[in-house]
This record gives sequence, structure tokens and C-alpha cells, in this order.
Amino acid sequence: MAEALPHVADVAALGAMIAPARTALIVVDVQVDFASPQGLIGRHGTDMSPAEAAIDRIEALVAAARKAGASVGFMRVMTRPETDSNALKTWMARRGTPGSEGICRIGSGGEDYYRVHPEPGDIAVSKLAYSSFHGTDFEQQLRARGIDTLVMTGLTTDCCVDSTTRDAFHRDFHTFVVSDACASFDEALHTGALHALSQHTSLLVTTEAVVAAWSA
Repeated sequence: MAEALPHVADVAALGAMIAPARTALIVVDVQVDFASPQGLIGRHGTDMSPAEAAIDRIEALVAAARKAGASVGFMRVMTRPETDSNALKTWMARRGTPGSEGICRIGSGGEDYYRVHPEPGDIAVSKLAYSSFHGTDFEQQLRARGIDTLVMTGLTTDCCVDSTTRDAFHRDFHTFVVSDACASFDEALHTGALHALSQHTSLLVTTEAVVAAWSA
């Protein structure tokens, strides 16, 4: 039996650590191509239920963050064929998938937000790579708001959530990952990424604990 991952369960202690004035709830790549049955991944027959379950919880977290006065940030991938990096194209060719259909292409509809979306005053970041910090003004937007703490959610746990969280830690942000409000398309990858993040960069929390902390 796999060892249970450690989570912060003390609501009072958590509330002090994720005080709304200096915390942002980050929603990573909840987009049609990554989350909808009609998106690129869903059309290939992937079971999208883990993503849908995570988004159910993200909706609750967004509502709680807005009510508490925490910032909310929405990340999304926005690509064109000419923006695909040489490293990406070479890697795909070497692994035997050259010419694979591009994901989140601008104008395809796959780049659109799915079920959740920014409102006026939210942070919004468009990106080309896994990390929301790479080639964007994400850090500047956070610093301008006096934010030093990020509560991470979204898709997928092992890729863009992981990359963004690690980059945040390297930039001296305190990071919390909401384990039941992010998802992968492989449970082993989801659990493995959470384990690695909890070992090296982040504290793990649940949706229930964060909502309770922001409602106290």
C-alpha cells in the first residue's frame, strides 16, 4: 500500500500561511484541449473524468478566494505552429510522434478556458511552455500585488502544475499544491508529482482545508 502523502490539516495554521492579502490562487491550463471531452486530448479517447473532478473543486476554490479577497490567476497555453520550439519538435520526432497535432492553437477553440475563466481584476497569463513564468510577466504581476504565496491547482499535475510550482519556488514564492484540485491523465503520474513536490518545494493541502481557512 502506498504511503499517504502529508497534508496541512490545521485550518488555523493554514489560514495564517495563506493569508488572502498576500496569496494568489493559481489555476493552470484549465482549457478546452486539456479538460473538455471535445478538446484535443478528449477526442483521442482519454478519460477526462479526473480533470472534471478537479475542476469541480477549482470552482469552489475560486469562489472562496474571491470571497476572501485573495487574488486569482489564470494560466493558459496559447500556441501557433511558428511558436513551437525546436526542442519540442525535435523531442517529438525522436520519440516517434513527429507532426503531432498542435495543442491549444490560437483560433482553434482548444485554447479557450473551460468552465472557469478570469474576471476583471484577475491575473491572466498566456504562455508557450510548461512553466507559467517562462517568457511571461507572471512574476511581475505577482510582485506588483505584494503576493509571496501561491496556492496551485490545475492541469496537469505532472507537467504544467509541476513546472510552474518549481519555478515559483526558485523565485522565492511559498507554494501550496491543492492535491485534489489538480489532475493528470495517469494516476501514477499525479501521485508521483505530488510526492516529489511535497519532498522538495511545497506543502500539500486539500480543497476542504483551503476553503475552510479562507472562510474562517
